[in-house]
Amino acid sequence: MRAWIWMVGVAATMGTGVQARTVPDPAPVEARVPWAPTVFTGSDGARHLAYELHLTNFYGDTGPLSLDDLDVFADGSTQPLLHLDSAGLAAVAKPVPKEGAAAVVDPGKSGIVYLWLTLPSGTPVPKQLRHHVDMTANGHAYAVDGVEVAVSPTAAPVIGVPLRGGHWLAHEGPGAFRSHHWGSMVAINGSLTVPQRYAIDFVGVDASGRAIKPSVKDLQATRYADWIGYGAEVIAVADGVVAGARDGEEEHAPLKPQPEPASLTTDGLFGNYVVLSIGPGQYAGYAHLAKGSVRVKKGDHVHRGQVIGRLGQSGNSAAPHLHFQLANAPDFQGSEGIPYVFDRIDLYGEESEAQLFGQGDPWKAAPPSHRQAQLPLDGVVVGFPDK
Repeated sequence: MRAWIWMVGVAATMGTGVQARTVPDPAPVEARVPWAPTVFTGSDGARHLAYELHLTNFYGDTGPLSLDDLDVFADGSTQPLLHLDSAGLAAVAKPVPKEGAAAVVDPGKSGIVYLWLTLPSGTPVPKQLRHHVDMTANGHAYAVDGVEVAVSPTAAPVIGVPLRGGHWLAHEGPGAFRSHHWGSMVAINGSLTVPQRYAIDFVGVDASGRAIKPSVKDLQATRYADWIGYGAEVIAVADGVVAGARDGEEEHAPLKPQPEPASLTTDGLFGNYVVLSIGPGQYAGYAHLAKGSVRVKKGDHVHRGQVIGRLGQSGNSAAPHLHFQLANAPDFQGSEGIPYVFDRIDLYGEESEAQLFGQGDPWKAAPPSHRQAQLPLDGVVVGFPDK
């Protein structure tokens, strides 16, 4: 859903002719939210909205626009659901500013603000969001007020798990706005989309949180068998039809440099893969499967829990893991990532990437917390109960 809203500024003066306050001029920008967000419940137990605000500094003579603050309002409320000051905006904007500097949109350029909203407990899901952005260029104050977007009324689908048992780090998962998932946009045929908005790289770990067996001393010389998750059965998250599948692609050596992908497409990125159509506008993508492991072909009907392949390292992958995502179209290019929740997971706490390789303070699993209808957020370790 697109929204094209321009602010109308109103000057305020006192009767004496002395200006009481400075009202920013309408900003000479295009501002829009290209994709309506959907509410989902994360593994933190809270309800979230994740989406992007696009800002284009249209005229060359405006000068660089510094983003000063942003407020997001819900359903006509005067109290912001989210407030970001200059530092807060700098932390969630692209292009990424220099450390300590404000986010800036240069003349003739576009910037993106990645927005992560957490709804207060007990409040209804908003129907519409409105955005106010204050900015400065060449000492002149501007503002955008409006940029309204309707919150999608569709609930995040509840699906089964893509793997069985074990411990799995949700790497580069939801909430990581500068990850190679949410932070990667694809431009094709007039559209700019985020296919991996809610994608997760599931990395298998042992009880100590390590992805590689402790006996391995040289990380640069690992074999597939050294990785905890390699070869794990990958299963269908729902009944459905195979919309696309491929096998036979070679796998890469772990932690070795790789060539750039030939294209930003399913075939160019996913290696050996399966894409399942599991509902209207719902396509489950499984990437980087092991060569020779894919058990289904396009057009096959599958059942929830059915083994469809094994975890590997084919395609654009630096180490063995399962890339899993839901999108609104079968092809990677041109699709939008949509949220989902797993019907059941066990939560074991957070883990850092350094701990994944046995560095820093040892990781210790918390007692499993049994969760229902939640989406693992970035950096948490989860287990997938068999029943």
